[in-house]
Amino acid sequence: MAEQKRILVVDDDQIVRNSLCELLRMEGHLSRGAEGFNQALNELEKQHYHLVLTDVNMPEIDGFELLRVIRKRYPDIVNIVITGYGTIESAVEAIKMGAYDYLTKPIVEEEIIMLVTRALEQQALIQENRHLKEQLRSQYGLKNIVGHDYKMLKVFDLIEAVADNKATVLITGQSGTGKSLIARAIHHRSDRMDKPFVEVSCGALPETLLESELFGHVKGAFTGAVSNKEGKFLAADGGTIFLDEIDSATPGLQMKLLRVLQERQFEPVGSNDTKTVDVRVILATNKNLQDQVRTGRFREDLFYRINVVNIDLPPLAERNTDIPLLAERFLLSMCQKHGRDKTGFTKETVRYLQSYHWPGNVRELENVIERAVVLGKHSQIFPEDLPEHVLDYADQETVNGFQRLSLRQALEEPEKKILEMALRQNNYNRQATAEMLQINRTTLYKKLKRYHLDAEHLSRTAKL
Repeated sequence: MAEQKRILVVDDDQIVRNSLCELLRMEGHLSRGAEGFNQALNELEKQHYHLVLTDVNMPEIDGFELLRVIRKRYPDIVNIVITGYGTIESAVEAIKMGAYDYLTKPIVEEEIIMLVTRALEQQALIQENRHLKEQLRSQYGLKNIVGHDYKMLKVFDLIEAVADNKATVLITGQSGTGKSLIARAIHHRSDRMDKPFVEVSCGALPETLLESELFGHVKGAFTGAVSNKEGKFLAADGGTIFLDEIDSATPGLQMKLLRVLQERQFEPVGSNDTKTVDVRVILATNKNLQDQVRTGRFREDLFYRINVVNIDLPPLAERNTDIPLLAERFLLSMCQKHGRDKTGFTKETVRYLQSYHWPGNVRELENVIERAVVLGKHSQIFPEDLPEHVLDYADQETVNGFQRLSLRQALEEPEKKILEMALRQNNYNRQATAEMLQINRTTLYKKLKRYHLDAEHLSRTAKL
């Protein structure tokens, strides 16, 4: 059953007001009447309305003032103006004030029913558009970027600061640190969020094709150009273009990019027809562009043009406290993706994750968690669910960091490994294990408890 729409009818003429309310009820809507400005505002404060039908000529405060207030306080409400004194000037004024349309009395029932139906369809589209924008903000906004580390908090502050201006942004950081995610967050927090976001990986295309990909070409511009092609800059007009791996650009392409940034103009390959675009440019690189400027591989004037605002993303190894947060986020998304039900990570698993150096950064962590979700056989993620290279690195770090351990920790670690080995050799029989180690069962139980060794769990794991 479709949702009933609430409609407020504002008219100082009681007969007209009641007639309209009754007509709207017969059409399946919920309608109420108000005789003027103040009563209308009281109704709007008490109930959510989808549409307002208002007369313009009313005592004390006219319908135009009501339109102004509704537009400011209740922007989702659609308005239709009705009056017995219709002129072109008043119709234009009503539209400027945000009215969907304008009708004159006497009212024709079929006409107003048709107009209300169209206006409510417009209101539904406004709501749907707002919902989609909220979804985009949620998907690509700051809430989707995990980080409590102080370096990431600085990144969040920069995103907020640059989102609503046209400044060119250069995002730097190692591969896998999330440069594309930051670029999307900037776009979706800006006033361009409902316009295109176009991403181009400059390093993924050969230099002969990259210029055509960015600026387009005309038919016959080169071998294989069998038709005209619109480039990515035109596709992003009004929105944002994100150029990843900008360090891959050739000197000739760098010169053309410099012109676009300075003048917002360019010519497609093989054409003399100048194109003008309104586009925000965000760039990214995992290289040190200043070094490339010094060696002559990157234009100095272009570097200073793109380095207006620099957002430098720290490697994951420098965000150690964020690793458990990111792991939990990826666990949730991967369980949804693969239809699995995992409750979390064991403490030992988290220690392994935080001990690893993550050369592939956040992207590598995401892949590791996806693997654990797919291959893990328990409700929690255990160390054995992690790849061997993660476990081996963490174990080596433990050896390298042995001198930092306390004497008690240094003595306990080999004892724990001896207990695990003895349990395995005795098929996890506690009595046999105690006899092998020449200790009584009570002592064995205490040691198993101290080292969080669950013999039954270890036995089940070994059999899987």
